[in-house]
This record gives sequence, structure tokens and C-alpha cells, in this order.
Amino acid sequence: MRRHRVVALLNPPQSPFELACAAEVFGTVREDVPAHYDFRICAERPGPLRTTVGYPILVDAGLAALRAADTVLIPGWQPPGAPAPRAVTEALRAAHRRGARIVAICTGAFVLAQAGLLDGRRATTHWRHTAQLAATFPEVRVDPDVLYVDHGDVATSAGTGAGIDLCLHLVRSDHGAAYAAQIARNMVLPPHREGSQLQYAAQPVPAKADESLAPLLEWATARLDARLTVDRLAERAGLSSRTLARRFTEQLGTSPGQWLLGRRLDATRVLLERTNLPVEAIATRVGLASAVNLRRRFRAHFGTTPGAYRRTFGETR
Repeated sequence: MRRHRVVALLNPPQSPFELACAAEVFGTVREDVPAHYDFRICAERPGPLRTTVGYPILVDAGLAALRAADTVLIPGWQPPGAPAPRAVTEALRAAHRRGARIVAICTGAFVLAQAGLLDGRRATTHWRHTAQLAATFPEVRVDPDVLYVDHGDVATSAGTGAGIDLCLHLVRSDHGAAYAAQIARNMVLPPHREGSQLQYAAQPVPAKADESLAPLLEWATARLDARLTVDRLAERAGLSSRTLARRFTEQLGTSPGQWLLGRRLDATRVLLERTNLPVEAIATRVGLASAVNLRRRFRAHFGTTPGAYRRTFGETR
């Protein structure tokens, strides 16, 4: 099967970090992970390309590379809001018209907006620049409080690590949760952060060592088949339910209940991909009580049924 072609469009001065986020997910060859993507870079003008940290990157392809891309990715754009050359915006519109997925990390959202690809749509960028994006492009519905927004054909992310979150989300969409988890595990990263999670903590006070939720999260993840309620999580942590909820918001940007549901649905996807277990048995294993409840939650969260998901991503089919 032909690999999915990801082409990153660079612009001077290019941030190496945003480029590395995409390259690590889509371009790194790992011995224990099947290669489903081909990754390359291009620029309006091939040749040495200046970076934000002083050294140049040698780019060997021009905008013609976008014509063969399945995904076009813009890993940031400096300075934010700087006009993109007409040739660039036209190439992006052309790629979008023929069906390529157009993705922006961080300030790359400004270029998508200049190309008209975000008109009337939700989008995000780094929280420092959301006000600028909203003021410059009033037809874009800028959401400053999320990690990423994916419309299927167009996607945008916040800054720094949110670019990795978006890339892993796209891998899950393309090849399933288990494959994305393999990549995340090699990167020593959590396999999944919801796009709706806050960009930063509402109360950005560093947690003390004895306030970290990590031991509780590990304990709960290993017991998804048990009757885990917010009260039981609070009891395990030695906290009141209110204090536990506050720490979840501070450290994870979500509630205990939403976090727990997310882990159960992640476990559901892996079991659908890797086993032939009936939905009723999966519901019991992940703590969703019944097949009816699992199907309802799954459709509400992923927009499809467990059966359709298994037919698409199941390894045992």
C-alpha cells in the first residue's frame, strides 16, 4: 500500500522545533513500528533556509512538491502574521482543492487564514497570538483555549507540544489508536491529549511533589474494569472530591470524570483494533458497563460506531 505523503512547507526564519514535531511523528523510521508515511520538506525557494536559531536548513524542493502531497503541513510561520507570498497561498488553495489535508502548527494558522482556508471555521494558534489572529481575520472563529482543532480537511494547533498532540491525533485518525500509541511510546510521550484540553492551566502554579496526579492516574488506568467513580478516585488520592477536581483542572485541564471517560474510550479503540472481542465484553473490560452505553459514548466521542471503527482499523480483520 502506498505510503501517505506528508510535505512540510518551510519559510525563513523557520523554527526548528515546530518542524521537528512533525518530522519526529511522520518522518522518523523506527525498527518496531511500521512505516506508513513519507516525509519531506519544501519551500518557495529551494536552497539554504535561515532558521530562528542561527543555522540554515538545506531545502531541496520547491512548491511543486505540494502537488503530490496527501498532507501539507506548515510548521509555524515567523513573524506571526507576516504576509505569505502569493505563490504560497495559491499552492495551498490548489492542494486543498484536489483533496490534500492542510495542517498548521502554531503560527502556521496565519498562513491558512491568508489562504482563506479558515473562513467561517474554528481554529487555534499559540495563546500569545490568538488575539492577533482574531483581529486580523474576523471571519475566523478563533478558539484560544484548545490544543488543536481538526476539521478533517484543515487542522490547526496551539504552540510547542500541542503540535505533537495534533500530529499524533492525525496518526490516530489515519491508522488507529494502537499505531499512534506505538509512536508516542517511542517518543516517551502520553499517547493522547484531547484537542479540547486547555492550552495552559487556569491556575499555573507548579504542583508540589506530593500533589502530582501521576500515581493516581497510573493506578486508575490499570483498573478501568473496576467501578471507578470520582469519589473513589478522591478516596484513593486522600483528597476531597472538590480538591481532586481542582487538581485535575490545574494539572490536566479537564475534570476527573472526563479524563476517566477518555481513558476508557482509548482502551476501547485498542481492543477494537487488536482483538475480536464482542462489544459487550469490551464494555466490561473498560468499565463502560454495557454495549449500549459503550456504543452511545463511542459515537458521541468519535462520530462513528465501534463496528465501523473495527472494520477500518482492526488488525485481525
